[in-house]
Amino acid sequence: MASYNTPFEIHVHGQVLLRPEVGFDQLQEALKPLWKYAGARSLADGSHSHYEDEPGIRFDAQEQLLQLCWTVIGGEDFRQSLDEMCMNLNELSQAGAAIEVTFYDTEFDEDEAEPDAQSRDDFMMLFVGPNPAAIMQVQRDLLVQDMISLMERHFDASELAGVVGEIDRLFSQRFDSLVNSLELGKPPRGSGGGHGGGGHGGGRKPRHLH
Repeated sequence: MASYNTPFEIHVHGQVLLRPEVGFDQLQEALKPLWKYAGARSLADGSHSHYEDEPGIRFDAQEQLLQLCWTVIGGEDFRQSLDEMCMNLNELSQAGAAIEVTFYDTEFDEDEAEPDAQSRDDFMMLFVGPNPAAIMQVQRDLLVQDMISLMERHFDASELAGVVGEIDRLFSQRFDSLVNSLELGKPPRGSGGGHGGGGHGGGRKPRHLH
């Protein structure tokens, strides 16, 4: 349970496309770190947000889409629940996805705070996906969007191809380094290792990573 000595309003926001065979029971187990932290006994009970005007946690079975717009009151220990949730969703996801998490300091009052006092507000971006390539693809796409949005204030979009190319090169290098590290951990061929080099699908590069 949360530590209410240092309360935050913690908002979790994002969408995750799930594999076609994933059902409610699997999703409920994957999201157990969230609804259990909120003090609920099931996903149905814990899916409601702290704020009534937020959709909460929803599963669109027709689209196989998990939708998160959910706020819980908690502390720093909620980060462990987030780590567990991401590990669980990796196993169920069909594609890479980003999840935004914002910690709002409920005890900080800017008008009444001392001049040198600082809020404990924090923001973090989490990524889930069926393999490292899918996760890196989402990271790459978000970075390209941010860079173009920033630089279009000064340059035409047609002038930014080189910037996008450099981002792709950097992500390609990171991906190759990851693949090489996975290769080093594989047993020699013919050794009967049985696992085939891991379940992260490292052989395929993300789109755009040439």
